[in-house]
Amino acid sequence: MSRIGKQPIEIPAKTKVEVRGQAIRIEGPKGALEWTVPPPIKVEVKDGKVVAGTAQLDRTGKSRWGLSRALIANMVKGVNEGYSKQLLVEGVGFRAAVKGANLEMLLGYSHPVVFEIPKTIKITVADTADRKPMITIEGCDKQLVGETAARLRRFYKPEPYKGKGVRYLGEQVRRKAGKTVTGAGS
Repeated sequence: MSRIGKQPIEIPAKTKVEVRGQAIRIEGPKGALEWTVPPPIKVEVKDGKVVAGTAQLDRTGKSRWGLSRALIANMVKGVNEGYSKQLLVEGVGFRAAVKGANLEMLLGYSHPVVFEIPKTIKITVADTADRKPMITIEGCDKQLVGETAARLRRFYKPEPYKGKGVRYLGEQVRRKAGKTVTGAGS
């Protein structure tokens, strides 16, 4: 038995859960999410709780059972509370701004980096106390929020010598010493 899979998921007050065959749809105050549950897993709503189960108790069935339960729990949390990630843009002259449906970043390249914001994601840019742009990514889909943050970070990963680049808030970048210049003779 899957220890995670057999735990029921509480449905909060303002949340509506529909199960049609293998498809599950969850609606809440922050939005709506849909997902197709993998074949050996059966999902049903009982007494204000979502319960996942499986008849196939081999390795595949157990692993998909726990995975399905965890993803459904993430969906319930996402439509009620939402998920967010914060990125810090660090570097001299590095800037970020939301322009319409795009995020425009100046990262030291000869051109601005323009990122099209996904429809279900909300991105805001604010300056920190030391005037560094901080990008906040919010949405109800945990996977899409994380994917968007990773894609933005990939434009200019933090480098170890000067520490500039796009990093997660609180991420520690291990700094390296640069080349040392020694005298030509002693």
